[in-house]
Amino acid sequence: MKKTISFVVVILFCIQNIFAQIEKMEPPFWWSGMNNSDLQVMFYGKNIAEYQVSSEGKFVIKEITKTENPNYIFVTIDTKDIEPSEIQFHFKKKTKTVFTTPYILKQRAENSANRSSYTSADVMYLIMPDRFANGNPDNDSHPSLTEKGNRSLPGGRHGGDIEGIKQNLDYIKDLGATAVWITPVCEDNDKAYSYHTYGQSDVYKIDARYGTNEEYVNLSAAMKKKGLKLIKDYVTNHWGAEHWMFKDMPTYDWFHQFPGYAQSNFKMTTQFDTNASARDSKYCMDGWFVKSMPDLNQSNPLTLKYLIQNAIWWIEYADLDGFRVDTYSYNDKEGIAKWTKAITDEYPNFNIVGEVWMHDQAQMSYWQKDSPIAKIQSFNSYLPSVMDFTLHDAIGTVFKEDKPSWDQGIVKVYDNFVNDFLYPNPNNLLLFTENHDTQRINHLYDIKGCQLATALIGTVRGIPQLYYGSEIGMAGNKDKGDADIRQDFPGGWKGDAQNAFTNEGRTETQKAYYNFTSTLFNWRKNKSVIHSGKMTHYIPENNVYVYFRHNEKESVMIILNNHSEKQNIGLERFKENIKNYTKGKNIFDKKMFNLNTNLEIEGKGVLILELE
Repeated sequence: MKKTISFVVVILFCIQNIFAQIEKMEPPFWWSGMNNSDLQVMFYGKNIAEYQVSSEGKFVIKEITKTENPNYIFVTIDTKDIEPSEIQFHFKKKTKTVFTTPYILKQRAENSANRSSYTSADVMYLIMPDRFANGNPDNDSHPSLTEKGNRSLPGGRHGGDIEGIKQNLDYIKDLGATAVWITPVCEDNDKAYSYHTYGQSDVYKIDARYGTNEEYVNLSAAMKKKGLKLIKDYVTNHWGAEHWMFKDMPTYDWFHQFPGYAQSNFKMTTQFDTNASARDSKYCMDGWFVKSMPDLNQSNPLTLKYLIQNAIWWIEYADLDGFRVDTYSYNDKEGIAKWTKAITDEYPNFNIVGEVWMHDQAQMSYWQKDSPIAKIQSFNSYLPSVMDFTLHDAIGTVFKEDKPSWDQGIVKVYDNFVNDFLYPNPNNLLLFTENHDTQRINHLYDIKGCQLATALIGTVRGIPQLYYGSEIGMAGNKDKGDADIRQDFPGGWKGDAQNAFTNEGRTETQKAYYNFTSTLFNWRKNKSVIHSGKMTHYIPENNVYVYFRHNEKESVMIILNNHSEKQNIGLERFKENIKNYTKGKNIFDKKMFNLNTNLEIEGKGVLILELE
């Protein structure tokens, strides 16, 4: 009996010792058959660096890195030609194994490397999960997380979650969207204002107020069944100050130090400005976005490898269809290029759009893969897509400008596309009238102006993106703060006075917004001429912009009247595109227009004509 008790005590002691030593192991598991076979496993625990690490069987440890912090060991193993299996890591003192821990290499999903992604055939729907729908009120607060649910607080946690998105996938699909960009959902344990989740505290764990890792994976699977793609918002530039690795840094230079905090100057032009001072360049790239978001150092090989593996882990684990990358152009440009290339080498078809918030096409082009501008400096970001902020700039003012001039009115939109020659791939730009950081389009314009803007992004080159609620006329004034442009979607919470997720629950005004948007984007779904056809546009006259999307099989004529009054448009100057077509059918009301006579369009009106 004494021997049995002693044996149990020894076992319990060993288990306790393992858990005391290994608090975290990241990535928590991996997959066999990856393109990059060098896997860096990070072990974290109190004084874990005092051990020697070895493995058994076919697994070869290529490198063991210990830093100035004894609580970390980074072990790089070669997984090439290793079948799905369990690795045993032995932690030793001298020659004695103190404890052993398993590590799993899983089987990859079939054809995972060649997964498809979002393209110009898609319409992307942007959701801030905390503000979209509360599918599970039980997770509005969580005992391990500081900020609790408080819907009465504009900048607080309102309770929207993964389950709320899952319950409304049919709504998103019926709207005409085919891909969903969800702002970050990994844990953000800031004391306040944590709902935006860009200050992450654990990048391997879904925030418990949104759900669990398993719920996120299930959401991805449910979306696949409905023909929807899941786009993860990835943050490479910074974490939150509550991140456990910031509280116990693996190395002093895991984050940019000045020492400690220094504010970014936000001058992204210093990344390529040949006249920029070294100091200005450093403070743009290394400076912190805000004091609560420590800036990650992608020039540290350990940090960069960690970020690459975390991104790939989420793609593989959650079966993701693409990334949107936050504050892309604030990163160390050589480091972020390596990060991007590593992901697209692993997944050749995987699309990544970077937030490059600049106001000049040449500067934005610099960040797109194979840019002729960046080539001058022998730089390639390998980033497939950037966000078309110059078009967004034009959209923000143009539909108020009723009196056209050389540089005012709809000509601003025309001038945006004039510069498409600067981009290596203009058809892979992300187009938007608004997002979670900008003024709400429905605050800037009435329904006519919003319809002009929506029709524009839905019919020109690139990938259109909608922001949740825009399709029902949701407004909000950014001048009042970010919470005002991130209001709760009506009907997303039990007990809401109105449910705009249903036709019956919408007001007449909301129906007018929704019907226009859903008609446009459902029509667009099957229109390859819009997805990949050539665009030919004509110099605007009297604030009317006319352009065609055409291929060998079909042609669509788009007319945007930015004038407040009805216009009578002669069609003779469009003959090179009208050709032998004699009629055009408007996609909204199916009305037929004769192309042999002048064409009338109402003030602030839109015509999208399928030519016959």
